[in-house]
Amino acid sequence: MTGKLVRSKAGHDKGMLYIVVREEEHCVYVADGVLKTYGNPKRKNRKHLQLINSGFSAEEINKLAENPANADTEIKYKIKQCANC
Repeated sequence: MTGKLVRSKAGHDKGMLYIVVREEEHCVYVADGVLKTYGNPKRKNRKHLQLINSGFSAEEINKLAENPANADTEIKYKIKQCANC
């Protein structure tokens, strides 16, 4: 699920688009590149997210991890690009 685009289904951020940047057993960490950055992602329960079938490939996620300074710009661009689909 890492790298996928998701929409929040619950909480004060309902309807917001995020990219999954890290996974744990029952939760994932998501970033939008603006308020929730790659370096400080938001923790969300998996059942409160709707998976959208696009996002980053595994290679692109590894590239983000190598260059976190550029990660937020790439995340914002990908969300903006997919929001218009």
